[in-house]
Amino acid sequence: MTDTFKSGCASIVGRTNVGKSTLLNRLLMQKVAAISKRRQTTRNKITGFLHLPNAQIILVDTPGIHQSKKTLNAMMVRASISTFSDVDLILVMLSADTGFCDEDEFVLNSMQGVKTKKILVINKIDLVEKNSLLALMDEMNRKSLFEEIIPISALKEDGLDSLKSLIVNYLPEGPEYFPRDRVTDCSEGFLFGEIIREKILKLARFEVPHSVAVVVEDMQEQDNGVLRIDATVYTEKTSQKKILIGEGGSMLKNIGRLARQELEKRLSTKIFLKLFVKVRANWRDQRQAIEEFGYTR
Repeated sequence: MTDTFKSGCASIVGRTNVGKSTLLNRLLMQKVAAISKRRQTTRNKITGFLHLPNAQIILVDTPGIHQSKKTLNAMMVRASISTFSDVDLILVMLSADTGFCDEDEFVLNSMQGVKTKKILVINKIDLVEKNSLLALMDEMNRKSLFEEIIPISALKEDGLDSLKSLIVNYLPEGPEYFPRDRVTDCSEGFLFGEIIREKILKLARFEVPHSVAVVVEDMQEQDNGVLRIDATVYTEKTSQKKILIGEGGSMLKNIGRLARQELEKRLSTKIFLKLFVKVRANWRDQRQAIEEFGYTR
């Protein structure tokens, strides 16, 4: 008699900045999603494959659910909500340090009528006292919406083994859908573009990062073994382009340096990264541009 193998899909949902992408990266033990303290970092559904001895968990990191008038943001929220009925389990994330707020209520309201089973994942427990955490868990338990409530710290990797086991308990029996050497269905171009965008989020200020899209135009291994990557950074205003380039090209050089360092570490090869900056006015409100930049996954 062989052991039962389970497989299925779990989406990670919640408001912005609760640590969804950090959780995905830590569970996979590999970085596939951009992370930043800035709101709305994740713009696409990003799928990762967690391979366990007795199970395969297909994890879907989703954009933060929030209210917005921007076409891009509205499409991001629709992408998140679209996962509710397509998965076996929904992991609803809260941030322990802020407690249950109006934005979290908005997330729960978006799930009205959704019959998919839900687990509440309370993240960032390393930032609160035990009494505060217990009070939050009691408050959420009274809502009677969740099969289970589990406290974790994704950043500190506290509680992740328990979370993995809990997810597996709610998955159906099934096959290995993806080979064990694959951790995501995202293309290299998408992942590399997200690394570049993450560095912009880190270095740029004000509203510049929110107006930025990064498209990897070409990747070619040169005769000397160096991988050349050409990428275009799109922004909405000429003033934002000037900020991204910086005095004497200083900002763009710093963005390129940080991105190149991470790419070289990831790929274990030398990288020549060429960045271009172009203006695409009001692209976040243009469906054609949004699709062209790859934000329709």
